[in-house]
Amino acid sequence: MTTLQHVLDNWVFKACDGGKWFPATVPGCVHTDLLKNGQIDDPFYGTNEHGLQWIDKKDWEYRTSIELPEGWSDLSQIDIVFDGLDTYADVIVNGQLALTADNMFHSWSADIKSLLTEGTNTITVKFRSPISEDIPKLESLGYQLPAPNDQSELGGTDDRKISVFARKAPYHYGWDWGPRFVTSGIWREVRLEGWSEPVIRDLFIRQDHVNAEMAQLTAIVEVDSIDAWEGRLQIASDCGQLWSEEIALESGKQSITLNMQIADPKLWWCRGLGEPTMYSFNAELLQGELRVADYAVKTGLRQIRLVREPDKAGASFYFELNGVPVFARGSNHIPNDSFAAEVTYERYRHEIASAAESNMNMLRVWGGGIYEEDIFYELCDEYGLLVWQDFMFACSMYPGDEAFLNSVSKEAEYNIRRLRNHPCIALWCGNNEIDSAWSQYLENAGWGWKEKGSYTSEIRDRIWHDYQAVFHNILPKAVADGANGVAYWPSSPLRDLTGDEKQHAYKIFGEGDVHYWGVWHASEPFNNYNTQIGRFMSEYGFQSFPELDSVLRYAPESELALESEVILAHQKNGRGNQLIKQYMDMYLPEPKDFKSFLYLSQILQAEAIKTAIEAHRRNKPYCMGTLYWQMNDCWPVASWAGIDYYGHWKALQYTVRRSFKDVMLSIDDSDKAGEIAVHIVSDRPAGDIEAELILALYDFKGTLLQEQSYQTLVAANSSSRVFMAQTKELLGDQDPRNVVMRLVLQCHDEVLDSKEHYFTSFKDMKLTHAQVSVEEVAGSAGTVLILESTELARQVWLSSEEEGIFSDNFFDLIPGIPVTIDFRLRSDGEEAFVPGSPGKITVRSMVDFVKSEE
Repeated sequence: MTTLQHVLDNWVFKACDGGKWFPATVPGCVHTDLLKNGQIDDPFYGTNEHGLQWIDKKDWEYRTSIELPEGWSDLSQIDIVFDGLDTYADVIVNGQLALTADNMFHSWSADIKSLLTEGTNTITVKFRSPISEDIPKLESLGYQLPAPNDQSELGGTDDRKISVFARKAPYHYGWDWGPRFVTSGIWREVRLEGWSEPVIRDLFIRQDHVNAEMAQLTAIVEVDSIDAWEGRLQIASDCGQLWSEEIALESGKQSITLNMQIADPKLWWCRGLGEPTMYSFNAELLQGELRVADYAVKTGLRQIRLVREPDKAGASFYFELNGVPVFARGSNHIPNDSFAAEVTYERYRHEIASAAESNMNMLRVWGGGIYEEDIFYELCDEYGLLVWQDFMFACSMYPGDEAFLNSVSKEAEYNIRRLRNHPCIALWCGNNEIDSAWSQYLENAGWGWKEKGSYTSEIRDRIWHDYQAVFHNILPKAVADGANGVAYWPSSPLRDLTGDEKQHAYKIFGEGDVHYWGVWHASEPFNNYNTQIGRFMSEYGFQSFPELDSVLRYAPESELALESEVILAHQKNGRGNQLIKQYMDMYLPEPKDFKSFLYLSQILQAEAIKTAIEAHRRNKPYCMGTLYWQMNDCWPVASWAGIDYYGHWKALQYTVRRSFKDVMLSIDDSDKAGEIAVHIVSDRPAGDIEAELILALYDFKGTLLQEQSYQTLVAANSSSRVFMAQTKELLGDQDPRNVVMRLVLQCHDEVLDSKEHYFTSFKDMKLTHAQVSVEEVAGSAGTVLILESTELARQVWLSSEEEGIFSDNFFDLIPGIPVTIDFRLRSDGEEAFVPGSPGKITVRSMVDFVKSEE
């Protein structure tokens, strides 16, 4: 083959207005390069974010030099290829402009053969300040577009919110969980590509019709040829099949299609429904026996469908995979770092493996971040996680000038092409929350943007026209043209694209998807999760703090107070700390100090989201999806995440793991008549289970007060109420503050699920100090532990010296009922988690963190 690649490295950088050259890391950005060279302090520590806002006001210059390797000068064409430039950049080769970039979200390339010399070649990338570049666009537009998450005052642009003008990660300008770091840099790989013979640019395995009997596929091979060429196209699969045909290429770019069939294919399934089987396909251009070019892809064979069919309640909203309805269990994903190039393969795998360990089957890539790295989607393919993929637009209105729309069109086409072979992609969604925020067909609805902006009717119409151009024209066309049959949904949340008032999801309806934020933003009680249920719950959430060890990595001991400067700087939601305290006062006993407040905030968060998830699952098939906000953090912060920035599982993540089990017990006591109902939910696609439900009441000393047993049928893919009783009848004359009900669902010797239920709130329980013993199981090298308690111990928290995860944590211990736990180390080897010793273990429970009544 005569196609060559050379990754460009050995970069240096400096400010364009002078100063010293420093070594640069590519991929990377100017903020991390300044940090690595000791020019700024840790952006995440203390209040350092506030003092680093000067960086985005400067222009920055990156430079490298290269001598062409042997053989390159004989090639017909040499391109410089940037997989990502952030964002406004001029690429200069030996003093001559090669290309100009203005979109972070797609690749950039140019033929530079004529600009190269035989000796040393200098390549310079000059980044123009996003602030200087976009303020004139706002001034030219003449009116402000809504962008409430743009932290313009912190950034020194006063009330001028300019994030909407840049095709750049919206969260760089700040969010209510993230800092404001408006980056510049070469954020993905840059290389030289040279060739003389034809080169394969892309291989798309279009899935025309797939079922268990036959996969009918079309290979679409995109080829770039310098000259006319004749030969053979051959495609081989690891299933042992081979397809080929003779072809004749013309000069330039062109597509070749090849029909393929695979009998009795192994289908790709999401987690819980089957194996996520992948197939490899390798395309080659052959001239006789000589291989001229090749290109390999992996994909999973599956049919995915968004099912929206009218019913008595409105219309369904669920995903069907290979003909099987999927109850979506998962979370919303944001970028794993404010500086995207800092996210390693291990960090990505830790998140995706944690999602799979937590019994999830879907992640939503939220529209205020980035189109993720290839490895993110490869891992979702591997672990069997469906992906709801937003386009990168969120919580803002956007301009509609020709240059902006053309840029969006190229961005959409590029990312759809890049991701369309991934079987994990289940949906392309136009944006996050914009339709409901603007609510064009309603007055005094949504977020009040139309009214607050004091727009004339003409400007309002223009803003909506620009919205429609992107989300009702450009993006759906791009998805229909290239997304392998995956559905498009214009905005989340949305009822339906009706073009009237029935379009907007400004409250919960019997159709579309729902973002429910009454709990949290509106201070509604947790019990509202039991009634505010839509067809697909794509957002809802509750905040907590990270654990103490994580907080101490950004705050000194002297700042450990709810209203301290540093703690507030790492709480981006304006009312966040006050809301946590307000809810804590409602539901939990008083913490004895701020360190205890951190722990209790996690218990509070876990209880909120557990209530929501179980209510959503109990209401299947009316509700067929629950994606809480949010999976992860981009910096160390108090937020809605279940896993903090450092990868530590909060109480929420362990609770989610239990609430997302394929077969789940759920206890509902929200009925005002004083009834308790026990539900069994099964997401198993087939196979009914004959099971036994055991109900037992204990006092907090572990005395068995009563026990009942029931035979029940756990039907596949169902939710059913299997037991109901009056609380008074169950308790008799027992003190509700001193009784726990334990439910166990078992099939033969297998425990399918177990749950504890209490008859009063955390706040009113009579908890006493318990002695919790921890015994290592012989022969386990400390990886398997048995815990027992002398008194009821609530929310037992195991913390380990080594980094890893327990099989369970933040659980309750009833005296006389031991719990066996295993530990796995976080690993950078072949597996994400491996058996290993946790080192020193600290065991605490809720009573250790609350103020004593004495």
